[in-house]
Amino acid sequence: MDNEQMSMLVQFSPIFVMAAVFYFMVWRPNRKEQAARKKLLDALKKGDKVYTVGGLYGTVDSLTEKTVVLEVAEGVKVTFMRNAVSGVRE
Repeated sequence: MDNEQMSMLVQFSPIFVMAAVFYFMVWRPNRKEQAARKKLLDALKKGDKVYTVGGLYGTVDSLTEKTVVLEVAEGVKVTFMRNAVSGVRE
């Protein structure tokens, strides 16, 4: 490489380093979170005690591909999008 190409490489190296840092600190962890969330939603079953993104706690009464019916109190059932489930209570 001649001096001009080396200078250009040195000039752009901080951009490459920033892109690599951005990938490992933002995109990769986000992809792992998405995979864990998909696994959680796919594993839902009747009787699971869950909470929603809105903070509502309930027990899964029934499921379809896109919705989940939660029993939030005795005899009170509410239908949510499956994506609204935030987690499973232990």
